[in-house]
Amino acid sequence: MTETPAGAALSIDLVSEAATSALAARLARVSRAGDVIALRGELGSGKTSLARAFIRTLGRGDEEVPSPTFTLVEVYDVGEGQPAVWHFDLFRLEKPEDAYELGLEEAFAGGISLIEWPERLGALLPRERLDLTLLAGRDPARRTARLVPSPAWLSRLEGIIGS
Repeated sequence: MTETPAGAALSIDLVSEAATSALAARLARVSRAGDVIALRGELGSGKTSLARAFIRTLGRGDEEVPSPTFTLVEVYDVGEGQPAVWHFDLFRLEKPEDAYELGLEEAFAGGISLIEWPERLGALLPRERLDLTLLAGRDPARRTARLVPSPAWLSRLEGIIGS
């Protein structure tokens, strides 16, 4: 991973939902306030499952983590001294500016943002982010995670990919 420049894609074969959860847990442990993770993939690709494992890693481990499909955002106070995790599902967002009503600025300023359907933000999506796309694998249980890190994410990914 050390030779992967910022902006270059890294692919990880996820053989099961447990492997997806393990990747989410590793990402959660290196995340910090102000981070944005753009979760991409078709409906049913596992974006919400990944977000659920991420949130549970930082929290108590048994949090109810529903898909925010109808609420558009759920905020999780995961623990003392930890930034809140903002889980956005922007599938139903009509225009990018509507995201301000969801607390987008507060999320970007001091929280960790997990954003499903990030393309709905258009130019509001920060450049400094981790793009994570879940693609169908060779069989129904498998996925491929395609990660494209910005510079701040690159060094953090070096320590977790393959561990």
